[in-house]
Amino acid sequence: MSRLILHYANVPFEDVRITKDDWANYKNKTPFGKMPVLEVDGKPLAQSFTIARFLARKHGLAGKDDWESAQIDAIADFMKDFATECRPYFRPYGVVSGRIEGDKDKLYDEVFKLCMDKSMPILEKLLKESGSGFVVQSGVCWIDFFIANAVESMEGFAADLLGNYKELLAHKERVYSLPQIKTYIASRPKTPF
Repeated sequence: MSRLILHYANVPFEDVRITKDDWANYKNKTPFGKMPVLEVDGKPLAQSFTIARFLARKHGLAGKDDWESAQIDAIADFMKDFATECRPYFRPYGVVSGRIEGDKDKLYDEVFKLCMDKSMPILEKLLKESGSGFVVQSGVCWIDFFIANAVESMEGFAADLLGNYKELLAHKERVYSLPQIKTYIASRPKTPF
Protein backbone atom coordinates (compact mmCIF):
# COMPACT_ATOMS: atom_id res chain seq x y z
CA MET A 1 0.00 0.00 0.00
CA SER A 2 2.75 2.47 0.89
CA ARG A 3 4.67 1.59 -2.24
CA LEU A 4 1.54 2.43 -4.24
CA ILE A 5 1.24 5.78 -2.46
CA LEU A 6 4.85 6.64 -3.27
CA HIS A 7 4.50 5.57 -6.89
CA TYR A 8 1.23 7.48 -7.25
CA ALA A 9 2.91 10.60 -5.84
CA ASN A 10 5.95 10.07 -8.11
CA VAL A 11 8.27 10.05 -5.09
CA PRO A 12 11.57 8.23 -5.62
CA PHE A 13 12.37 5.74 -2.87
CA GLU A 14 14.56 2.77 -2.12
CA ASP A 15 12.38 -0.34 -2.20
CA VAL A 16 14.08 -2.73 0.22
CA ARG A 17 12.55 -6.19 0.49
CA ILE A 18 13.76 -8.45 3.27
CA THR A 19 13.96 -12.16 2.51
CA LYS A 20 13.03 -14.77 5.06
CA ASP A 21 16.71 -15.71 5.33
CA ASP A 22 17.72 -12.09 6.04
CA TRP A 23 14.94 -11.35 8.51
CA ALA A 24 16.93 -12.41 11.59
CA ASN A 25 19.50 -9.71 10.78
CA TYR A 26 16.82 -6.99 10.62
CA LYS A 27 14.27 -7.95 13.27
CA ASN A 28 16.06 -6.36 16.24
CA LYS A 29 16.63 -3.16 14.24
CA THR A 30 12.90 -2.55 13.80
CA PRO A 31 10.86 -0.59 16.37
CA PHE A 32 8.47 -3.47 17.14
CA GLY A 33 10.25 -6.51 15.71
CA LYS A 34 7.94 -6.47 12.67
CA MET A 35 7.79 -5.16 9.14
CA PRO A 36 7.03 -2.90 7.37
CA VAL A 37 9.31 -0.05 8.35
CA LEU A 38 9.69 3.23 6.50
CA GLU A 39 12.95 5.05 7.05
CA VAL A 40 12.69 8.82 6.83
CA ASP A 41 15.79 10.94 7.38
CA GLY A 42 17.46 8.00 9.10
CA LYS A 43 14.54 7.45 11.51
CA PRO A 44 12.30 4.36 11.40
CA LEU A 45 8.51 4.55 11.27
CA ALA A 46 6.66 1.26 11.82
CA GLN A 47 3.17 -0.18 11.31
CA SER A 48 1.64 -0.36 7.85
CA PHE A 49 -1.40 1.87 8.45
CA THR A 50 0.68 4.46 10.32
CA ILE A 51 3.14 4.59 7.42
CA ALA A 52 0.28 4.84 4.91
CA ARG A 53 -1.42 7.65 6.84
CA PHE A 54 1.87 9.55 7.15
CA LEU A 55 2.56 9.27 3.42
CA ALA A 56 -1.06 10.00 2.49
CA ARG A 57 -1.10 13.25 4.49
CA LYS A 58 2.23 14.25 2.96
CA HIS A 59 1.11 13.54 -0.62
CA GLY A 60 -2.55 14.61 -0.69
CA LEU A 61 -4.17 11.17 -0.38
CA ALA A 62 -5.80 11.58 3.04
CA GLY A 63 -9.07 13.25 2.02
CA LYS A 64 -10.10 16.78 1.13
CA ASP A 65 -10.85 17.80 4.73
CA ASP A 66 -10.86 16.49 8.29
CA TRP A 67 -14.26 14.83 7.88
CA GLU A 68 -13.28 12.93 4.75
CA SER A 69 -9.99 11.96 6.39
CA ALA A 70 -11.96 10.55 9.32
CA GLN A 71 -14.17 8.61 6.90
CA ILE A 72 -11.07 7.12 5.27
CA ASP A 73 -9.75 6.14 8.70
CA ALA A 74 -13.10 4.53 9.52
CA ILE A 75 -12.91 2.43 6.34
CA ALA A 76 -9.33 1.47 7.25
CA ASP A 77 -10.48 0.33 10.69
CA PHE A 78 -13.36 -1.56 9.06
CA MET A 79 -10.81 -3.38 6.89
CA LYS A 80 -8.74 -4.20 9.99
CA ASP A 81 -11.88 -5.64 11.62
CA PHE A 82 -12.48 -7.71 8.47
CA ALA A 83 -8.93 -9.06 8.65
CA THR A 84 -9.31 -9.90 12.34
CA GLU A 85 -12.56 -11.78 11.72
CA CYS A 86 -10.94 -13.75 8.88
CA ARG A 87 -7.77 -14.48 10.84
CA PRO A 88 -8.69 -18.09 11.77
CA TYR A 89 -8.64 -18.90 8.05
CA PHE A 90 -5.25 -17.27 7.51
CA ARG A 91 -3.54 -17.84 10.89
CA PRO A 92 -0.59 -17.46 10.58
CA TYR A 93 -0.84 -17.60 6.82
CA GLY A 94 -0.73 -21.28 7.60
CA VAL A 95 -3.88 -23.15 6.62
CA VAL A 96 -4.29 -21.24 3.35
CA SER A 97 -0.68 -21.77 2.33
CA GLY A 98 -0.50 -25.31 3.70
CA ARG A 99 2.14 -24.39 6.30
CA ILE A 100 -0.03 -25.66 9.14
CA GLU A 101 -2.69 -28.32 9.25
CA GLY A 102 -6.35 -27.53 9.42
CA ASP A 103 -9.59 -28.07 7.57
CA LYS A 104 -9.08 -25.44 4.89
CA ASP A 105 -12.48 -26.03 3.26
CA LYS A 106 -14.34 -25.81 6.56
CA LEU A 107 -12.55 -22.60 7.55
CA TYR A 108 -13.21 -21.18 4.08
CA ASP A 109 -16.96 -21.86 4.37
CA GLU A 110 -17.45 -21.11 8.07
CA VAL A 111 -15.06 -18.18 8.50
CA PHE A 112 -13.78 -16.57 5.33
CA LYS A 113 -16.95 -16.83 3.22
CA LEU A 114 -19.08 -15.46 6.07
CA CYS A 115 -16.67 -12.54 6.54
CA MET A 116 -16.79 -11.79 2.83
CA ASP A 117 -20.58 -12.00 2.68
CA LYS A 118 -20.85 -9.63 5.63
CA SER A 119 -18.19 -7.07 4.71
CA MET A 120 -17.86 -6.85 0.93
CA PRO A 121 -21.40 -5.54 0.31
CA ILE A 122 -20.60 -2.67 2.68
CA LEU A 123 -17.50 -1.76 0.66
CA GLU A 124 -19.47 -1.95 -2.56
CA LYS A 125 -22.12 0.34 -1.09
CA LEU A 126 -19.46 2.89 -0.11
CA LEU A 127 -18.00 2.78 -3.62
CA LYS A 128 -21.40 3.37 -5.21
CA GLU A 129 -22.35 6.14 -2.79
CA SER A 130 -19.12 8.09 -3.29
CA GLY A 131 -19.90 8.66 -6.97
CA SER A 132 -16.18 9.05 -7.73
CA GLY A 133 -15.29 5.45 -8.50
CA PHE A 134 -13.18 5.43 -5.33
CA VAL A 135 -14.23 5.06 -1.70
CA VAL A 136 -14.58 8.78 -0.99
CA GLN A 137 -16.23 11.52 -3.00
CA SER A 138 -13.07 13.58 -3.63
CA GLY A 139 -11.40 10.68 -5.44
CA VAL A 140 -8.48 8.37 -4.92
CA CYS A 141 -7.09 8.06 -1.39
CA TRP A 142 -4.68 5.75 0.41
CA ILE A 143 -7.29 3.21 1.51
CA ASP A 144 -8.19 2.63 -2.16
CA PHE A 145 -4.70 1.19 -2.56
CA PHE A 146 -5.18 -1.10 0.43
CA ILE A 147 -8.53 -2.35 -0.83
CA ALA A 148 -7.17 -2.94 -4.35
CA ASN A 149 -4.25 -4.93 -2.90
CA ALA A 150 -6.64 -6.97 -0.72
CA VAL A 151 -8.87 -7.76 -3.69
CA GLU A 152 -5.84 -8.78 -5.75
CA SER A 153 -4.68 -11.13 -2.98
CA MET A 154 -8.13 -12.64 -2.63
CA GLU A 155 -8.34 -13.27 -6.38
CA GLY A 156 -5.67 -15.91 -5.89
CA PHE A 157 -7.71 -18.02 -3.50
CA ALA A 158 -11.29 -16.73 -3.53
CA ALA A 159 -12.03 -15.88 -7.15
CA ASP A 160 -15.38 -17.66 -6.87
CA LEU A 161 -16.49 -15.34 -4.05
CA LEU A 162 -15.09 -12.19 -5.64
CA GLY A 163 -17.15 -12.84 -8.74
CA ASN A 164 -20.14 -11.74 -6.65
CA TYR A 165 -18.57 -8.32 -6.07
CA LYS A 166 -18.24 -6.74 -9.51
CA GLU A 167 -17.88 -3.23 -8.08
CA LEU A 168 -14.84 -4.25 -6.02
CA LEU A 169 -13.23 -5.94 -9.01
CA ALA A 170 -13.87 -2.83 -11.12
CA HIS A 171 -12.43 -0.67 -8.32
CA LYS A 172 -9.22 -2.72 -8.28
CA GLU A 173 -8.88 -2.32 -12.04
CA ARG A 174 -9.57 1.42 -11.75
CA VAL A 175 -6.85 1.82 -9.09
CA TYR A 176 -4.36 -0.34 -10.96
CA SER A 177 -5.06 1.59 -14.18
CA LEU A 178 -3.95 4.92 -12.71
CA PRO A 179 -0.94 5.87 -14.86
CA GLN A 180 1.53 6.10 -11.97
CA ILE A 181 0.35 2.75 -10.59
CA LYS A 182 -0.03 0.84 -13.86
CA THR A 183 3.69 0.89 -14.67
CA TYR A 184 4.64 -0.20 -11.16
CA ILE A 185 2.09 -3.05 -11.08
CA ALA A 186 3.48 -4.40 -14.34
CA SER A 187 7.06 -4.42 -13.08
CA ARG A 188 6.87 -5.12 -9.34
CA PRO A 189 8.12 -8.38 -7.83
CA LYS A 190 5.37 -10.96 -7.41
CA THR A 191 4.64 -11.94 -3.81
CA PRO A 192 1.83 -14.08 -2.34
CA PHE A 193 0.42 -11.33 -0.06
